[in-house]
Amino acid sequence: MKEENAIKIKTEDVVLVGDLHIPQGATSIVLFAHGSGSSRLSPRNQFVAKVLEKGGLGTLLIDLLTIEEEKVDSITRHLRFDIPFLAKRLVAVIDWLENRKLNIGCFGASTGAAAALLAAAERPLQVKAVVSRGGRPDLAGKHLAEVKAPTLFIVGGDDTQVIELNEQAMQQLQCTKKLTIVPGATHLFEESGTLEEVSRLATAWFQKWLEKVPT
Repeated sequence: MKEENAIKIKTEDVVLVGDLHIPQGATSIVLFAHGSGSSRLSPRNQFVAKVLEKGGLGTLLIDLLTIEEEKVDSITRHLRFDIPFLAKRLVAVIDWLENRKLNIGCFGASTGAAAALLAAAERPLQVKAVVSRGGRPDLAGKHLAEVKAPTLFIVGGDDTQVIELNEQAMQQLQCTKKLTIVPGATHLFEESGTLEEVSRLATAWFQKWLEKVPT
């Protein structure tokens, strides 16, 4: 039976809110880490999540910051870009997911990609695959070399600055890795057909690397 739940995950200091979708018979789940200024309600990530679900993968879209922390003011503004802080929250969610005995992958967008990679480095036995959409993997810094999970970078062909940053990050990764450029796409993949291509690439990557792992 398909499971759909609005969930709350208690971490050391706060309660995180997420949307959990597990298709019937799913053996794997993809945890989403959105970028700065976005949320679990991001229409782009929700679109990708629906395609993953059609491919038999579970999804969990989570807000790594609380409503209070998301408020843009002088006290909390820095949290959106605090990659170690966001990764720590992501690790807490990964640990929570372990009880469900599902193979775990991470999908990160923009700054969320760096948090996903850092979390993958900290939980190498749990995180089996990573996909970055228009991500800033360079923000994971020295921890890139610690990532063990097969990693796919997807970047828009017209997002030239981010292509360069992804190429630099690729050189630091020591795991199975691939950089795919979607022609004609800008940073947010708003052009016709480009987000569909991101979804197709991500689904294929996760199916390859998550479904082949013994449960």
